[in-house]
Amino acid sequence: MVNVRLDKELEDKLKKYASKQQKTKSSIVKEALIAYLKDVDDDKSAFELGKDLFGQAASRRTDTSTKYKSYLKTKLSGKNTH
Repeated sequence: MVNVRLDKELEDKLKKYASKQQKTKSSIVKEALIAYLKDVDDDKSAFELGKDLFGQAASRRTDTSTKYKSYLKTKLSGKNTH
C-alpha cells in the first residue's frame, strides 16, 4: 500500500474528476500510474525510446543513409538546369 500527499488544489481536481467519472480517487491514481509506468521503461535503448523520431521523416525513403550522395547529386543537378 502507498500513501500519497497531494496539495489542496491537486486533490480538489482529483475529487472533481473522480466524481465526474464515477470512480474512486484510488482507481484514478492507479490508472494514471499504470499509464505512466507503461511508457517509462528503463530497459529500452536510446534508439527504442526515440525510434518514432528517427528514420524516413518526410521523404519516406528508407535508404537515405546509404544513397545520400546520389540523392544529393540529383538535387544539385536539378537546381542548375534552369
